Amino acid sequence: MFGKRADGVRIKNLNAFYKIIPYIMKTRSDSQVFFEDKIDLSNITAYIKRKKEEGIRITHMDIMIAALGRVFYERPGLNRFIMNRRIFQRNETVFSLAMKKKLMDEAVETTVKFKIKPEDTIFDISKQINEIILENKKESVRNNTDKVADIIMSFPNFIIKAIVDFIMWLDKHGMIPKSLIDASPFHTSAFFTNLGSLGINSVYHHIYDFGTTSVFFAMGSKKYEKDLEGNVKGYIDIKVVADERICDGLYYARSFVLLKKYIENPEILETPIKLSIEDKIENMEIDKI
Repeated sequence: MFGKRADGVRIKNLNAFYKIIPYIMKTRSDSQVFFEDKIDLSNITAYIKRKKEEGIRITHMDIMIAALGRVFYERPGLNRFIMNRRIFQRNETVFSLAMKKKLMDEAVETTVKFKIKPEDTIFDISKQINEIILENKKESVRNNTDKVADIIMSFPNFIIKAIVDFIMWLDKHGMIPKSLIDASPFHTSAFFTNLGSLGINSVYHHIYDFGTTSVFFAMGSKKYEKDLEGNVKGYIDIKVVADERICDGLYYARSFVLLKKYIENPEILETPIKLSIEDKIENMEIDKI
């Protein structure tokens, strides 16, 4: 309340232009920008093969998420959100991931959340993701997100509507409990979906007006095409939908360039995130633009 939240700190030292934008574009669905790119798999395929020979299993999704987590730390302007027309800096980096317990139409779908810490390497992140996915694939497992949904949906329709409206009111005024934030997949730095696991291309997925998600990242399946020299090369297409109110176009552009660099050079992700003084100064300067 009064600009304070359990999941973020209000940014007050912004210029007037930044501050007025949320009053003009009031919702995330009104503020979506779209980005797409192709990720060259040449280095990634060789890297995954080397790690497999070393007895380490790394997937394309592990690399994508590890790279995204690193960029969120090095480019903190991405880890912001808008609530009640105010801009907040999130106090942790946490991702949500939608998953099916089985690849069947009738199988139960759930969401999982996991935090990424600055000391995490790609090996730490891969281990955490695999453990969470394996645990939540069990039919008997009901995570906190599932449990909260079960409780709310046990009531009649008019009460469900009242409960959801009340939660949104609490969220708007910074009074939503930390326990609900932790259970909600919509209160997250970024929402991630791996459509490649379903054998299809990535899609532009909307970001939600409920919660605080400012970025939605989708990766597709592996594809192959010939380059200008006639060589067949593999690639994965990615699509990102983001809230343009949290930072400007230049900041987003530089962030996407950095993201692609890390994805296509996964060896970098083996080291913990350690920003140099020069990097910190550059990011501070970019935040002011």
